Amino acid sequence: MKILIAEDDLHIRQGLADMLSREGYAVSTAENGKIALMKYQQEQPDFIILDIMMPELDGYAVCKEIRRHDEHTPVIFLSAKGEEIDKVLGLELGADDYINKPFGIHEVRARIKTIARRCLKAKQNASDRAFSFGDLMVYPMELCAKRQQQVLELSLREIKILECLYRHKNQVVSRDTLFDWAWGYDHLPNSRTLDQHISKLRKIIEPDPTLPLFIRTIHGSGYRYQE
Repeated sequence: MKILIAEDDLHIRQGLADMLSREGYAVSTAENGKIALMKYQQEQPDFIILDIMMPELDGYAVCKEIRRHDEHTPVIFLSAKGEEIDKVLGLELGADDYINKPFGIHEVRARIKTIARRCLKAKQNASDRAFSFGDLMVYPMELCAKRQQQVLELSLREIKILECLYRHKNQVVSRDTLFDWAWGYDHLPNSRTLDQHISKLRKIIEPDPTLPLFIRTIHGSGYRYQE
């Protein structure tokens, strides 16, 4: 899933890009409205995060131009302008959400996850269907797994790791295969990055993370989901 971030503040732009990349999204950035429109046309992102006060073209103008041709791609506005009229204008131009600065990273993550679920449902195909993983049911379109009545929130990247292990069930999956599946072929493998994600996943889905039942380490080779 591709996200375009248009924000003229380098620290905010890079912070959002880093956070979303860690979650498993493909991220593109733009430092002004003119570049944002160009990247939108070239890359066709799944949704867009727009700062309002930007050079060249402001977020309102960018959103208005996008909505002339595209009524469906979700747009989130970011703005230090907190007046009700500003929010109303943004929503009337076709934005799906509006987040005031300063904002908490957890708030942004939650709002993006809500929109991501909607995008995934709109693009549903056979590979998005729920699958069993041990005593869990994993729901890719909802970015979660369920154990009886318990709902376990998952990131897009965590879903991809589980999907890779599931599709190679009872087989040893190499670290390189997991990187290619969950990060992409152009990602430079980093052993610590994968270990951190596996550790976090075990804390979420394993009854006892110290004695994993579902994601087993095969030393020197990779990981295995043993059904």
